[in-house]
Amino acid sequence: MNRVHLITLGVKDMRRSVKFYRDELGFPTNEKADDPEIIFFNTPGSKISLYALESLAEDINKADPPERGGFPGVTLAFNAKSEQEVDEVMARAEAAGARIVKAPEKVFWGGYSGYFTDPDGYYWEVAYGEMWEFDENDMLIIS
Repeated sequence: MNRVHLITLGVKDMRRSVKFYRDELGFPTNEKADDPEIIFFNTPGSKISLYALESLAEDINKADPPERGGFPGVTLAFNAKSEQEVDEVMARAEAAGARIVKAPEKVFWGGYSGYFTDPDGYYWEVAYGEMWEFDENDMLIIS
């Protein structure tokens, strides 16, 4: 198992999350409904989907569904191609209703990054590294 194909986020309010990701941030999808049971975004590389939090928990274990609480130790990331793009993505996320938890700044590893949370509290890092290279699909090359 050396590939991640799909990351599913359990969301409390599908309509709000679809608006945030599809309509405000521009994640591409073929889904037209504002309140689908599940939505898949056609992002390069690994895909992102949204599914109702309660339904996702019941899918894991209907008799004893896991409860969500606290920081789970997982973040999602968008790797930008410039500091300006970091600032633009963070501004767009904030305008869409994201909460900025760390404004973009120079960081210890030599890059520039910040964090926001989506409407369900999932943490996204938006970062740029001068040393980064991207392939023909705009995916970060990690050597």
